[in-house]
Amino acid sequence: MSSANVIRIKPYYYIHVLDNNTNVTDVVVGPRTFTRQEHQTVVSGPTAMIMVPPRNYCIIENPVVRDGNKIIRGEHGQFKLRHSDQEIRFESADPFPLYPGENLFGKVTPLQVVAPNTAIRLRAIRDYQEEKGLRKAGDEWLFRGPGTYIPAVEVQVVEVTKAIIIKPNQALRLKARKETIDFQEKPRRAGEEWLVRVEGAYLPDVHEEVRETISAYVLTEKKALHLSAVTTFTDIRGHERKAGEQWLVTINETETHIPDVYERVVGEVNITTLTSRQYCIVLDPVDKSGRNQLGKRELRKGEDSFFLRPGERLESGIQNIHVLEEDEALLLRARESFVDDKEKRKPGDRWMIHGPTDYVPNISVDIVEKRRAIPLDENEGIYVRDIKSGRVRAVKGSSYMLKSDEELWEKHVPTVVEELLGKDVSRDKTTTSSKAPARDKTRVVTYRTPHNSAVQIYDYKAKKSRVVYGPDLVMLGPDEQFTIQSLSGDVPKRPHVIKSLCLLLGPDFMTDVVVVETSDHARLSLKLSYNWHFDYDPADDSKSSAIFSVPDFVGDACKAIASRVRGIVAAHSFDNFHKGSASIIREAVFGVD
Repeated sequence: MSSANVIRIKPYYYIHVLDNNTNVTDVVVGPRTFTRQEHQTVVSGPTAMIMVPPRNYCIIENPVVRDGNKIIRGEHGQFKLRHSDQEIRFESADPFPLYPGENLFGKVTPLQVVAPNTAIRLRAIRDYQEEKGLRKAGDEWLFRGPGTYIPAVEVQVVEVTKAIIIKPNQALRLKARKETIDFQEKPRRAGEEWLVRVEGAYLPDVHEEVRETISAYVLTEKKALHLSAVTTFTDIRGHERKAGEQWLVTINETETHIPDVYERVVGEVNITTLTSRQYCIVLDPVDKSGRNQLGKRELRKGEDSFFLRPGERLESGIQNIHVLEEDEALLLRARESFVDDKEKRKPGDRWMIHGPTDYVPNISVDIVEKRRAIPLDENEGIYVRDIKSGRVRAVKGSSYMLKSDEELWEKHVPTVVEELLGKDVSRDKTTTSSKAPARDKTRVVTYRTPHNSAVQIYDYKAKKSRVVYGPDLVMLGPDEQFTIQSLSGDVPKRPHVIKSLCLLLGPDFMTDVVVVETSDHARLSLKLSYNWHFDYDPADDSKSSAIFSVPDFVGDACKAIASRVRGIVAAHSFDNFHKGSASIIREAVFGVD
């Protein structure tokens, strides 16, 4: 503010002068020499006018009211203002002054240039009319480049948006914030999602929310894509998919696949390849209409390559064709009624396929087991059970292939017999351990009877026994068991010390310690040894059975002799017994001639 009476105003400058009589402020524009009167006061200035260059703009607050190019004054002569409002002024030929009450908001600013593949997100802060129609407060839209954005006081710049580049084999997943129309002029509901698959730059609309960029799955001849429908929709190829439906996309349909918003990727499926010597059984196969035939089975032979459809699975995986040698066979069982080589099979029927051949089972057939002929020497055998009659028999001396209604039968023997079968017979301790492998219970039980010994075998089915003399090989029948010999042993003798399957026939000796007491009460311990042998005739069955009539001949003989010795020693004094002990004991055992 200047207090001089004469003010020289340069060109493009101005001052504000207050008339104290009317209390109205006016504008004086240069070039001019202004002489201030007594009732006038220079409020501001001289101030340079505002220059707006080309492609620039400025914002004026509280602008004056104009009628065309004419400035409107109030009834008292003051300039009429639009209070709390703004006005944007663009380039002008001449600078312009600010009228009393007007303010420059900010500074002169260049117009914003919007580059290609970018856009400005705009929002209306109040209702106004534009060329495209009425904009209401809160409306949002995009000003897309390339171009120069001309600002308006009714519009607020929210942000600058850049285009998203969609590369080949990519898609953009969008979601509608509110009801809108997409770039393909298709209406979208609030919350709806869709894909943009067009390659290149894409500028999302203000009502479109970018969720993610989806890359395509590359399909090959060995890999397919397993998809599931989240809801009922029509896919990109025009097929209607029901909610929960599953299907495969293979290279025959497309080389790449971008999952739709309503498609869920279950996983990638590798191709199943069968060679000329392989086969597989597919459970719940898919028919031509694409539906699983639940409960059905389908046989597929090589050479073949295929993808397992959703719901299909392999039974026991990929299997090799069964190649049978001359001594091999397959035991088969029918799952259902069918005709096999003009022969009708019923469910549960069992039969065998013999080699040499190769075999691929029918879907109506189960392979029970693979069998091989069992080679048997003259001293070997197996137990075979007929599953229809239950009869068990022993097969010996030749190779044998089990029939379809036969199976191997396990013969169980007592634990003590198992132990004795794995030991060798000894004269001193009866048995000595020998590390023998575990017995195959389906093989005929064999026992090598030592020289000068006998083994008793009892047949529980025929209810009779037989005696085998050594040296010989004993082979038990299905219903036969060994008679276990439990003899006294040690010195002095104790019962059940020796357990053996065979009975040694002698000649041999046994030793015992006998405690005796003389008539004059002298206690003596006598060690006695006895020679013994069995008198038998292998051809006489009655004598053979008599060998085993006494369970413990050692214990019984020692007890009987000890009793006789004690009785006769008790009748002699110590001196008499000491002098003639041999004759006294011999008399006690054998008597007097």
